[in-house]
Amino acid sequence: MSDRVRFRVIANDDPVPGGMALIPAGNFQMGNSTNAAEGNASELPVHTVYVSAFYMDRYEVTKQLWDDVRAWGLSNGYTDLPAGSGKGPSHPVRSIHWDSMVKWCNARSQRDGLVPVYYTNDGQTVIYKTGSVNVTNAQVKWSANGYRLPTEAEWEKAARGGLSGQRFPWGATITHSQANYRSSTSYSYDISPTRDYHPTYAVGGFPYTSPVGSFAPNGYGLYDMAGNVLEWCWDWYGYTYYSSSPGTDPQGPPPGSHRVFRGGSNNNLASHQRVAYRYIYSWDITNGHLGFRSVRR
Repeated sequence: MSDRVRFRVIANDDPVPGGMALIPAGNFQMGNSTNAAEGNASELPVHTVYVSAFYMDRYEVTKQLWDDVRAWGLSNGYTDLPAGSGKGPSHPVRSIHWDSMVKWCNARSQRDGLVPVYYTNDGQTVIYKTGSVNVTNAQVKWSANGYRLPTEAEWEKAARGGLSGQRFPWGATITHSQANYRSSTSYSYDISPTRDYHPTYAVGGFPYTSPVGSFAPNGYGLYDMAGNVLEWCWDWYGYTYYSSSPGTDPQGPPPGSHRVFRGGSNNNLASHQRVAYRYIYSWDITNGHLGFRSVRR
């Protein structure tokens, strides 16, 4: 069975779920196609990847949405969903462990009457609701219509917004008018007239997040795919994974100790905002600059 038929087919005339955007099926060039000297070897080689159609949250998960789903979850068997942090209801939630995001996605699925994606057994009969589990690919119901974290390939395809050969979701250069990041003269493609932290949002204590949707969306209607908070993905990290990654709906390398996150934050310089940039972090610890957004089929 090929990877592609594991996924539910989305027709072009299917209604798009509220608050989400349709990311169409198709090929894209994954990796650093701009200048190899700008990144590192983990962003190479550039390779063609086919990604099946999926829906993605237009916005990073806000503190308000996190709180709403968490409240439902705590009353329905999700016993240890953390409160998380956020500078306001419309700011992205942050300081959440990877496994807590996975459980929250299941809670959101059940709350909305969808089939949960994550389980604690390979038979996919025990819904992951509590505890700390480094879920494996075999414990993921990839064909389910519930919410989940994006794969790294899904995230990058979505972030590119239909463009190819560009550094950022909108083009080749970056300024504070386009994203909440830390500007510097270190990079020729950082042409912002204002430098250091974003002058509008560097208030009220660190980190300097901005309300989601404060900047223009990319070509797929997604906001903050560069800057604001970093975003967890599903995949374990493999430094040389691009050399052997499947060409259709890749789900990441074998299990390890680190997961991938993408997108840059309000504390990162321009180079880290590039759509090809890859970060890693231990799946069982958290960081005040880390958030996420959900996808579904």
